[in-house]
Amino acid sequence: MSDVFSNFKIHTPYSICEGAVKIEELANFCKENKLQSVGICDSLNLCGAMEFAEKISKAGSQPIIGTQINFKLGDNSGKLPLFAMTELGYKNLTKLSSKSYLQSEDKDQPCCSLTDLEKLNEDLIVLSGGHRDFFGNLFKKNKLKQIEETLLKLREVFKNRIYLEIQRHNEPGELSYERFIINQSQSIEIPLIASQEVYYLKQDMFDAHDALICIKEKNFVDDNKRLKYSKEHFLKKSNDLKLLFKDIPEALENNYNFPFRFSYKPKKNPPVLPTLSLSKNSTLEEELIKQTQQGLEKRLKDDQKKINSKDVYIDRLKHELNIIKKMNYEGYFLIVSDYIKWAKMNNIPVGPGRGSGAGSLVAYCLDITDLDPIEFNLIFERFLNPDRISMPDFDIDFCEEKRDQVFEYLKSKYNNGVAHIITFGKLKARMALRDVGRVLGLSYGHVDRICKMIPFDPSRPLTLQESIDREPRFQEEIKKNNKVEKLLNLSLKLEGLNRNMATHAAGVVIAGEKLSEQVPLYKDNSSNFFLPSTQFDMHSSEDAGLVKFDILGLKTLTVIDKTLKMLSQKNIKLDITKINLQDKKIFNLLSTGETTGLFQLESTGVRESLKQMKPNKFEDIIALVALYRPGPMNNIPIYNDCKNGIKKTRLYTSSN
Repeated sequence: MSDVFSNFKIHTPYSICEGAVKIEELANFCKENKLQSVGICDSLNLCGAMEFAEKISKAGSQPIIGTQINFKLGDNSGKLPLFAMTELGYKNLTKLSSKSYLQSEDKDQPCCSLTDLEKLNEDLIVLSGGHRDFFGNLFKKNKLKQIEETLLKLREVFKNRIYLEIQRHNEPGELSYERFIINQSQSIEIPLIASQEVYYLKQDMFDAHDALICIKEKNFVDDNKRLKYSKEHFLKKSNDLKLLFKDIPEALENNYNFPFRFSYKPKKNPPVLPTLSLSKNSTLEEELIKQTQQGLEKRLKDDQKKINSKDVYIDRLKHELNIIKKMNYEGYFLIVSDYIKWAKMNNIPVGPGRGSGAGSLVAYCLDITDLDPIEFNLIFERFLNPDRISMPDFDIDFCEEKRDQVFEYLKSKYNNGVAHIITFGKLKARMALRDVGRVLGLSYGHVDRICKMIPFDPSRPLTLQESIDREPRFQEEIKKNNKVEKLLNLSLKLEGLNRNMATHAAGVVIAGEKLSEQVPLYKDNSSNFFLPSTQFDMHSSEDAGLVKFDILGLKTLTVIDKTLKMLSQKNIKLDITKINLQDKKIFNLLSTGETTGLFQLESTGVRESLKQMKPNKFEDIIALVALYRPGPMNNIPIYNDCKNGIKKTRLYTSSN
């Protein structure tokens, strides 16, 4: 039997504006100190479960997966810690976490009912929590009988999978609650367990964490009536904790044995697509071949030049289909094709395609794109390459005003198995300074002046430490005002933590009926998104086996659609898919730089480049858009000079 104290209530930055234990730093700490096990127990979500399991395992420690979910009983609510013992337990934990967001009537606090917990209890361990949690709140209201009744009911359901927690953080109210819990343990025979809420790794993080709590609660550090935590919430050494709880050997022994009750962690899964309805006795491969062949015939039908090159198209199609088959991506192409065809049939404007996906002839034949990759010499391997295994990723633009109809179609077709992807707002350098400055009571103007000392570099934003090292004015400010030194020190410690949860407007995952079992779900009640989001970010969602689809909203398509309708009212019929790409008047207009409102050609820099370039063919626009990005954009003047004959071009070969 082990006699090492187990810290299974670690709060990572996914405990928004509460936890400050970065998973990467914790993994390094585990490796250096040879920790046998650690557990994640973030407040109100499982957002970090996949990342935690992967990184802690690589560090050689056992990850224990838990979370704290809000439960409601009458007019009382509070958190209960839950931990998944097995894969089934993890699925139940995921369902409960999802329910707390998707079915909660409380817009401010996601919560479940105790009935939900009873129904989904299998292979879960439940703890009573600390003095600020569910039972602690009842204790403060002196509802002692209700506590006992609820504990007895949970004991009946959970049997030997329930513990009463003893925590010692030297906080007001903790000792009286501990005495009550010990008495309850003896009277109703539920075992005790020692635990610590760990919000940060090292003791010197206390002031920064205190500021973080103020950011969350929208209070000032100097406010004496605000929520305060003690200085005991760092990751303490095992021997120190054993000494702290030595008078309750039963609670210590249960803590030592706690990790042995777990045999599961979430693992990386290969991509899983929903089941598609196909023609009778047809496979995904056969369906894809059939649809692409029909699409090719349709594309070649009205263009004599393309018919004469039919063999070239057939060879390219076979080549692409072979690669798609080898990589098992037939279903992905069919899903994207299906919702794009649906959108076009329902008069929802769809973009012609952009990015590397435009290099696919299969996509062109399936109506995913409207650009002929052979006509424009586009390479398929930029999109899919067997030597670089990665999921295909089409960037598809839809009319901004009608895009929600596409989401509704996907929701109905895949039985609610569709979700947006969560994103996290970070405390980056400027944001950290502004938030910390506010809670310290510094004036907005003063903090704003300090923030503007951070160099602006969108291609590689500088960290706060890099900015301080580069900009001498920071040291001048420290000399003028000693509060600035505190501002910088606290901001450096909080930089990079999550500040809020949000929703990726364009990215969705499609998994079908089992989505709620694959990942926990989140619902932002303050937003106008009617689809839920995954609690996992893009990387963890992909690790869990979900496949991302980008459904982008583009205002330009809305403008074009309205313009065509206005022209139609004047009996001017224009098919936007058949415009002349050699129209000289268009190129003359582009050469003036008067391109406000034209997608990707409206920024000041691009307009100046257009005036210098004087484009006279469609390929010039392709080149400009490709070059206009950090790094390559330095070569735009050279390209323009060569194009206009000011400089001579030079052909580079392998011998050069």
